[in-house]
Amino acid sequence: MPNSSRKTIFTTISIDKETAALLVEKICKHYSLKKSEVVKLTFGYIDKVHITPSEAPESVKSELAKINKRQDDIIRFIRHYEEEQLNPMIRATNSIALRFDAIGKTLETLILSQLEASQERQTAVLKKLSEQFGNHADVINNQSKQINALYQIHQRDYKKLLQLIQLYSELSSCGVMDSKRKENLKAEIFNLINT
Repeated sequence: MPNSSRKTIFTTISIDKETAALLVEKICKHYSLKKSEVVKLTFGYIDKVHITPSEAPESVKSELAKINKRQDDIIRFIRHYEEEQLNPMIRATNSIALRFDAIGKTLETLILSQLEASQERQTAVLKKLSEQFGNHADVINNQSKQINALYQIHQRDYKKLLQLIQLYSELSSCGVMDSKRKENLKAEIFNLINT
């Protein structure tokens, strides 16, 4: 199996003693890095942020001015976007919400009035039904009383009829000699018929 460890080959970079003593040593101590690591990371940073080392760095004021200008551009863009896009959307949304609210209130009023009218109609119908049922109940009660009275009369007449039948049967069974008995039976029959 081949050796998987790589050997790093280092090259020599010359830096004047003053720079090495001031900057490199100071950075190495501050970040606890080796000189080779500092150099490697520095070149990586320069490449990443596209700094040209030969050009003098701009002053802090000019950098802050660029940052402020960039912030102002962003703020201007945000305000422009608010004026052109967001505010019209907010106004349209608010207008739609107001319309929905008005429609909702109108529908609520309409539904409530319909419900009230419907309840009034139902109450009137129920009152009429109650009156009709009351009238029918009165008629049924009157008819029930009449039927009961007729039943009582029929029972009384039925008893009379049975008594008459009994008296006639006794009258027919009386012989020729029972004239007194016959007279009494005829009187009873006559009284029973007339009452």
